Amino acid sequence: MTTRRLFISSLLVLSLCRISAAQTPSQNTTPHAIVLHAARLLDIKGGRLVKPGEVLVEGERIVEAGSSVKHPAGAEVIDLGDRTLMPGLIDAHVHLFLHPGAEDLQTVQESVPQRTITAVLAARDDLMAGFTAERDMGTEGAGSADTAVRNVIDDGLIPGPRLRISGNAINILGGHEDAIGYNPAQHVLSNADYANNAAELVAVMRQQYKEGADFTKIYETGPDEVRDGKFSTIYQYTEAELRVAVEEAARAGKRVAVHATGEPGTLFAARAGVASIDHANQLGDETMRLMREKQIFAVPTFTIFEYFADHAETPARAAHEREMLDLKVQDFRKQVAAGVPMAVGSDVGPFPHGTQAEEFVLMVKYGMSPLAVLQADLLNGAKLLGWDGQIGALEAGYFADIVAVPGDPLQDISALRNVSFVMKGGVIYKK
Repeated sequence: MTTRRLFISSLLVLSLCRISAAQTPSQNTTPHAIVLHAARLLDIKGGRLVKPGEVLVEGERIVEAGSSVKHPAGAEVIDLGDRTLMPGLIDAHVHLFLHPGAEDLQTVQESVPQRTITAVLAARDDLMAGFTAERDMGTEGAGSADTAVRNVIDDGLIPGPRLRISGNAINILGGHEDAIGYNPAQHVLSNADYANNAAELVAVMRQQYKEGADFTKIYETGPDEVRDGKFSTIYQYTEAELRVAVEEAARAGKRVAVHATGEPGTLFAARAGVASIDHANQLGDETMRLMREKQIFAVPTFTIFEYFADHAETPARAAHEREMLDLKVQDFRKQVAAGVPMAVGSDVGPFPHGTQAEEFVLMVKYGMSPLAVLQADLLNGAKLLGWDGQIGALEAGYFADIVAVPGDPLQDISALRNVSFVMKGGVIYKK
């Protein structure tokens, strides 16, 4: 083994040890009952607060939740005071393998082992911010390294959310993530896996599933631009090609999510029957109708658009990003009025992990009520991640994924920025 490889391996071990020492969960060798008590409890399905709120947890599951629950003999009672008990938050669009900085450069300059360490730290930060379940929407060139991150989290070796992972996204030659702008003689790799037709899509998907992917992410549009005040983007796959991908995913018991920011790509995706249209800057009337009919979720990802507008390299770029955001807001309001199903995803990675509760604030700012955003996150998010009936509500039989926030999130959604208690699967990670 080379000195460099020894160094990288040692760095990974030291990083994992640091995480273990800094964030050791409160858990016993034998399951015991825990009763959580707080001033309020969010009944997300009923759309109301229960006062006071209590949850009885045994092992990894909720046994009972309401204004008062049984207190078994020997149960540990944790009084969280003037807070609201809620289901753990869900982020349906994250990038664990990205961090703030030059996004394209980090995928070229940083090795996959280094980026995996970054992903482990990001997963911890997201969990500590209250996100107990996430969908990792592409490793941006790190291949199936997210399989390892998911697996060690599931094995309880490191702290992190429940994960649905995709490995690399899939892209056409010269498409959205294909290192355009670099010197071709340097042969800079794409941040996605190439597939240029339906047969190649199927082959790539099968390889990704072999390596552990839970779902498929496809870049359906890009690049985006604004011409004379109108948003435009080109599509990358035809409707027929996307339909083949959706059918292949269904054969394997999986689903397809697309990066799609405008027509006709969004329409092709809706007709093909994808699970979600992420970013969804622009949706035509027929696309919105199909999304309502098929319950295809739009995932707006406002936070990344705000971040790029606020951190642009030049005034001209800032003006462009702000114009893109303004058009996105206008379209989002049309989508809300049209009843398009929503889920919540932030696109965290280019901005700091653990700060993505801002997405809730922005979705309220741009037209949804706090309750509607919370239901989009918790109920729709659970469906989108394939954990419906398992997460997203405080009910008997659900995983004990529970957070606590100050105040009343139905009145002030910004309370979600200040998660003070985190439990996942009955294990306390933050108290």
